[in-house]
Amino acid sequence: MDPASFVAAFADIAEHSPWVAERAAAERPFTDRSAIISAFARAVRSANADDRLALLRAHPDLAGRAAIAGEIGADSRSEQSGAGLDRLTAEEFARFTEMNTAYRDRFGFPFILAVRGATKHDILAAFEARIDNDRAAEFETALEQVCRIMRFRLEDRIAE
Repeated sequence: MDPASFVAAFADIAEHSPWVAERAAAERPFTDRSAIISAFARAVRSANADDRLALLRAHPDLAGRAAIAGEIGADSRSEQSGAGLDRLTAEEFARFTEMNTAYRDRFGFPFILAVRGATKHDILAAFEARIDNDRAAEFETALEQVCRIMRFRLEDRIAE
């Protein structure tokens, strides 16, 4: 693929951050799917702190109002639905809202977790385990989760 086609095909891999695909495209040609996944991770890791923070802030809250209203990307919607976040009770929704707000207030970006294979109980447990981290550790954890999310999305789109 030429750079423009590559970016068009993969611009949405990193949540509302097509710059990640643009930077990964610079490493073409790729020998296999693993090389593309690594290029996306390097694009994130080599970005400056402001770009990485913007990438984190581009992610929707888990079970947040935008998700409930269907105002998130198709991949995010599918991932959250797969974890049961579209079927919360009123009490569970209130707990997610409380945790999202506390986390955002503490760290300045949303709680990010690659939710594939997780349940709503797993996600709440992860919220509780991570809320007391220091900001630097949590920033790093959030970036690791973004890279995991990108890996899952790329694996879904690219055959071995």
